[in-house]
Amino acid sequence: MVVSATPYDGQMERIVPFLVPTTNSCEAGFGIELANQWLRELRRIPYGYSREWRTPREVAGDLVADCKGKAVCLYERMRLHGERDVQLVIGKRLPNSRVTHTWVTWKTTAATYVLDPTLSGVAYDTRQLPSDQYVPYFLYSGSQKFRAVPSDEALASL
Repeated sequence: MVVSATPYDGQMERIVPFLVPTTNSCEAGFGIELANQWLRELRRIPYGYSREWRTPREVAGDLVADCKGKAVCLYERMRLHGERDVQLVIGKRLPNSRVTHTWVTWKTTAATYVLDPTLSGVAYDTRQLPSDQYVPYFLYSGSQKFRAVPSDEALASL
């Protein structure tokens, strides 16, 4: 569901420019292999929590990064390489998780992938993940914001 605001908007002000890159560095040659390479690179950065959302430049210059920073880096790289069907997601890794988590989803003609540079060095086809993993709350794609609608809510509205 498209929304005009989310509870995270105030925190995310500093990374909004990275959600809507103004130029593409290249349009061709992007695929799952390159996505997995970037996931591995970001996965190697040791985890270190930050209260604020870090920009890709800050993550590249620091020795540690959290899920927010790593996901924003990956999202920006994909957008700069011409990918438009990519979302930055805030949600929970598992329904009973005590804290939120941030990752990227990417829709291609072949599949929809979860890209989690904090916990994995490979993209996961969502059809291969248990349905209770990666529970989205809010998604950002370019300048658009979305609130995820739970599947039982979606079914009830039919």
